[in-house]
Amino acid sequence: MWRLMNFLMLSCKRASELIEKKVLFGLNPVQSIQLKLHTTMCWACTTYQKQSGKLDESLEIFIQTRQDINTSHISVSKELKKKIIQRLENN
Repeated sequence: MWRLMNFLMLSCKRASELIEKKVLFGLNPVQSIQLKLHTTMCWACTTYQKQSGKLDESLEIFIQTRQDINTSHISVSKELKKKIIQRLENN
């Protein structure tokens, strides 16, 4: 019974890894059950999961709106380019 509990119960670190993996790659059935059990009992990871979802949605919207903006009218002067290059070389 102890081995089963250790297998099913995740640390918060592992749960946060699975939360991110779920969005990017999906989870296998065992990982899904483990994450569900953990988030049922852990308010911190439940909050993290919600915040992570909101952040992903916001970034997606930001990226989509940035692609819609026509940036061809933006130009950088030669002097500014030189200053940027000089600062990059000095660092």
